[in-house]
Amino acid sequence: MDFEPTYMRIHLDGGDAHCYLIPVEPAPLILIAARKGFVMCGYLDLAVAEELGVAAAKVSGVSMFNDVLNAEIVDCTSLARKMGVSVGMRGKEALEMMS
Repeated sequence: MDFEPTYMRIHLDGGDAHCYLIPVEPAPLILIAARKGFVMCGYLDLAVAEELGVAAAKVSGVSMFNDVLNAEIVDCTSLARKMGVSVGMRGKEALEMMS
């Protein structure tokens, strides 16, 4: 695994999102942030996002940006639910609701 962080910008219907990948073993840390919230990999703590009142959703088993976009949401904060995000929807759908 290359140990250089990766960044890219993607276009969503509601605006751009910023994609961050930090290479750590055994799997990378990945976060994709839209204007009003973000989708994160399993490394990050959804309970802290809830405490901070942030719109966040979690996916698991991902290793690339496209994996996050296509993975099913496994959990999300109450603010994300208020925006329409739900368990089982794809990461890209959640990001669209947060953009």
